[in-house]
Order: sequence, then structure tokens, then C-alpha cells
Amino acid sequence: MSKFWSPIVATLKPYVAGEQPRIQDLIKLNTNENPYGPSPKAIAAMQAVVADSLKLYPDPSALALRQSIARFYGVAEDEVFVGNGSDEVLAHVFAALLKHEKPLLYPDITYSFYPTYCRLFGIEAVEIALKDDFTVDLKDYDRPCGAIILANPNAPTGIGLPLSAIEALVAAHPDQPVVIDEAYIDFGGESAIPLTRKYDNLLVVHTLSKSRSLAGLRVGYAIGQRPLIDALERVKDSFNSYPLDRIAQAGATAAIDDRAWFDETRGKVIESRERVTGALRQRGFEVLPSQANFVFARHPDHSGEALASGLRERAVLVRHFAKPRISDFLRITIGTPEECDRLIAALEEIV
Repeated sequence: MSKFWSPIVATLKPYVAGEQPRIQDLIKLNTNENPYGPSPKAIAAMQAVVADSLKLYPDPSALALRQSIARFYGVAEDEVFVGNGSDEVLAHVFAALLKHEKPLLYPDITYSFYPTYCRLFGIEAVEIALKDDFTVDLKDYDRPCGAIILANPNAPTGIGLPLSAIEALVAAHPDQPVVIDEAYIDFGGESAIPLTRKYDNLLVVHTLSKSRSLAGLRVGYAIGQRPLIDALERVKDSFNSYPLDRIAQAGATAAIDDRAWFDETRGKVIESRERVTGALRQRGFEVLPSQANFVFARHPDHSGEALASGLRERAVLVRHFAKPRISDFLRITIGTPEECDRLIAALEEIV
């Protein structure tokens, strides 16, 4: 506490990011990074920028990147908004679209940045409990609200809703913005981006951190009809006109354009996820059905805390959430086949 703080500071409970440890020979499966690295074309594009043009400010509109994203999804370039990671994009979304007289709705178990942003921006929210099987029941969202945000697939569960369910939710709330956070959609789900052509209340948010292996670059984007994007641009330009530097814009553009690398690496992750799911179930774990690049699993005879501690002793780091309903689960990022083998071997020693 300090007498110099603004009043809001003492009320904030900041988001806690996954640990980034410095442990030799660690298998790091706690923050859902992609094990295969970014497109070689993206690396080459970034190296060219470093060698040539860092003396100049970046394009504040990131036009080339927005054009690449627009081509990839078949939308107009002015229906694309980009930011410094999807977390910054989401911050602008909360400020621009989700604060209304009636409350914002989102699941009680989901991406923990949502309540953080609600506290920061003074947004009233109602958390809707997931069902006992950790799925979203859309009937629970049939209530008065100002807006809705859903992560699909959800985090940390990995469970996804089909596109038909997302459309039903959007159609049922024509007077409220509905935001679908698709950070993990490329690992098995069906994106709601095509629905943005039909529904003016739908905004879809993506990140390049997961399926395009650029977590260290910090690039995210949102797609929706022009009035929603205009709102985000107004907030962004009132905060930071240059959120994406030249290196980020060049690397992200090349990564979006390299479809072959994107398809190859996400295919490998999906294959390993299914193998890990089977191996865990064979060893007595309950594993929720995942459409993400991680699995969410628990063992009936061991607490989540004990399992996480035992894995750490064996130089395997996973994510444990000491929260109601999910404290016995581990969120395990899918690594390379060799990393997955070490995970399974370590768990065999513990269970």
C-alpha cells in the first residue's frame, strides 16, 4: 500500500501467469506453449526486419498483417483488429464492448483473466457454473445480461462447444455483444469466425501464441463486423497507437501465410494429445475430452497438488489450480513425443 496509489489499485487482484522457471533439463508443460517452434518463414521475416528497419516506427494500423488475416479467413481487412497478444485484445474488448448496465456473463471455471479485467474496468459480472461434467449449459445463459464471453474450447478444461451451439447462443442474444475467445480452436474445434458475416453482435478473438508457436512475440487479433472493430480501434488509439512493433508484424504476417507449417505442427500436437490421453486413462486418470493443446486430468487416488509436486521433483512442470472444483486436476500441455514420454514415465513412478 502507498499513499500515492490511485484508489482502484488496492482493489485489484492481478492475474497470475504460469511459471517460467529456470531449471536445467526441465520438461515445461505448464503454459500451453507449442513445442515445435514458429514457421521458418516467420523467423526469416523477423530477421530481415532486425537487419533493416528498426529505426522506423511500425505501421500503427498493421495493415499487411490484417490483410493476411483477412485473406486467411475470407473477411474484410477492416473487420480485423490486432493487438499485443490476445490478452491486450481482450483488455480492449472488455473496455469497449462488455461494460453495460446489466452484468457480463461467463463460466465460473474459465480463463482467469476475465475476472481480473472485470475488476480493472469496473464491470459487473455473473459467473455461470459449469455442469458437473465441466461442460457449458447454454440454457443457463438465457437470462438478462449486458454481454457474454466464452472461451471455446474452454480453459482450463479443454472442452469445446460445437459451432451450432455457438450460433444458437449468438442468435439468442441479438442485443448483446457475444465474444468467443478461440485461443485453442485450431487444435480440434470449429471456429465461429464465419458466423461474424451473419451476426453483428459476434466478436471472435484469436492468438498466435498457441497454434502458430509465437507466444514470445505477443500477437493476437479479433474479427467481427466493422462497428465492433471500430470500438476496439477507438480504445486502442486512446491507449497506444503502436501496440505491435515491426518485428511482431513481420513475423506474424509470415506465420499466418505459412499454412503448411501451421497444419503440420498442429497435426503433430493433436496426434500427441490423443496418445497422452490414452496413456493417462490406462493409468487410472480421468481425462476430460480436449480440443486444445493440453489435457485436463485427475487421478482418484492422488491429489492434484501431490501429483504436481511429484512431477516437479522429476523435472516435469505442469499447471495446478488450487481452486474449488478443480483442485485435483492437472492441466498438462502437450509437448514433443519425447517430452510426453518423460511425462508418462514420471507419472508411472508416482501413481
